[in-house]
Amino acid sequence: MPRHPRTPRQLVTDGCTYLWTLRHSHHVLGGGRSADCRQTLTLFPQPAGTGGSLRIVFAEGPGRYVPGGAPLGSGDVGFVRGCSLNLHEPVAVRSLLDAALARGWQPGEQAAVEVNGWDLLEAAVAAIERR
Repeated sequence: MPRHPRTPRQLVTDGCTYLWTLRHSHHVLGGGRSADCRQTLTLFPQPAGTGGSLRIVFAEGPGRYVPGGAPLGSGDVGFVRGCSLNLHEPVAVRSLLDAALARGWQPGEQAAVEVNGWDLLEAAVAAIERR
């Protein structure tokens, strides 16, 4: 039976457990065109209440792609001339989490934190390639 797309997934790494979700959002312009597309990957330290969430946001911009579906995958993000990730893949989520931790995110802090995913992308892809 397939997983429901709105159900949080679980990631266990280095003795810590996180629930994670991926959401696509955008504004609809006249004629049905979309603008300001973004993918937001949110990780929630577990058990609930042990720390604030980490939101990793990939907003569209020059030289970047953040599709909402066909012809590219719904979880794909990347640089037009460079690296990319599929945010539905657990290895991508783990690598982004590791990159955020390396940049100082503290999962035990109670406040939610939002980071620019583009700042983490290259380090996350390089970590996957080393595995």
